Amino acid sequence: MAIAQQEDSKNKTQLKRVMGPGLLLLFIIGDVLGTGIYALTGEVAAEVGGVVWLPFLIAFVVAILTACSYLELVTKYPKAAGAALYTHKAFGIHFVTFLVAFAVMSSGITSAATASRAFAANFATSFGFESGAWGVPLIASLFIALVALVNLRGVSESVKMNVVLTLVELSGLLIIIAIGAWAIARGQGDVSRAWSFEAPGERGMVWGVIAATTLAFFAMVGFEDSVNMAEETKDPSRMFPKVLLTGLGITGAIYVLVSISAITLVPAAELGEGETPLLKVVQAGAPAFPVSIFGIITMFAVANSALINMLMASRLIYGMSRETVLPSIFGHVHGERRTPDVAIIFTTILAVALILFAGGVPELGGTTSLLLLCVFTVVNIAVLVLRRDQVSHKHFRTPTPLPVLGAICCAFLAGPWTGRDPIQYAIGASLIGLGVVLWLATVTFMKRSGKEAAQSPTETD
Repeated sequence: MAIAQQEDSKNKTQLKRVMGPGLLLLFIIGDVLGTGIYALTGEVAAEVGGVVWLPFLIAFVVAILTACSYLELVTKYPKAAGAALYTHKAFGIHFVTFLVAFAVMSSGITSAATASRAFAANFATSFGFESGAWGVPLIASLFIALVALVNLRGVSESVKMNVVLTLVELSGLLIIIAIGAWAIARGQGDVSRAWSFEAPGERGMVWGVIAATTLAFFAMVGFEDSVNMAEETKDPSRMFPKVLLTGLGITGAIYVLVSISAITLVPAAELGEGETPLLKVVQAGAPAFPVSIFGIITMFAVANSALINMLMASRLIYGMSRETVLPSIFGHVHGERRTPDVAIIFTTILAVALILFAGGVPELGGTTSLLLLCVFTVVNIAVLVLRRDQVSHKHFRTPTPLPVLGAICCAFLAGPWTGRDPIQYAIGASLIGLGVVLWLATVTFMKRSGKEAAQSPTETD
């Protein structure tokens, strides 16, 4: 009887494994596709000219290196805690684990702010709204407030909804590829532009491509979120490697084809103006296609990114509070809706502040990639450290040179020598600094009250 009761209790605390390979593949594709390619293609073109596809290709290779590290860790430790869990297991330093967890949270907020700016820009362009200097930031702020209301009400995220939103995101990019192919077949556009390089100022080709890659990398992030689905995936140790690499391969191919279609139809200088580059491609290659329809598709894609990232950010804040790593007020739950209301309000205020005062899509998207490149550097190192930790079940093992190359590449792309805008470091440092202040306040309070803070902001089993 006691054994039966223990088993029943265990089953009640475990997540239900509902995701097979098809649904996991759609989740990964849907999480990677979105704001990056829809909003930053023009900014990448402004850095390198016609070879706009090259930075996306390099970003894809770097993402694959890091994905292999995630694959070894998620199949070795098939739990839902992600980078913070791996960091804690590898180094066991509470403060380092906190920094990684807060950096992931901050990347979610900057990503949501980026998506909100892209949503507002596409809304204004698609419906002929005269936005003025403050129009886009105000629309973006109203949109993120709407996301907060949905979040506060309680979002029952189902796999079916993810499938629908993924198909919407994918349809928009396939439309761009089809328009490009149709135009090329009819002799429209200039395919030769895809091989021309034009860097601003005196920057050479190599450094121009590197600078553009730091932006393009934002389009490849999202694959790391899939490890949080490990406890809801059937046989993750066996399934994850094939599905994750397939998903990244599909998205990488789509990004390269979209980039070639875009530069074939719209010159780099024109593509780099404004925050709605793919709308310009539709107008140039298929003027009869209703631009408002493509605008709606784009808004669906970026809206999904904003909602997913704000959900993740608010739950991370809530979780760290419940583990006594951040002030307990952030762990408050709404009495009726059972949602982390204070954490949602806090992350929404941060997102609005970024939208209004931190800059546009390049600054916010660049900050997201900066934060995640730092996290990925730690994860690639953690793989090598954790090789000494043996587990009883079979798991994926990445060839040792890959995490070494992944750590070097991620650390390099995060550095100031890449030509990264200094504002991105200022935004990232401000967010992490805020987290450190909150952490110190929590530790001080706990010491005064005679208690101890948790040893990790995540599960450590």
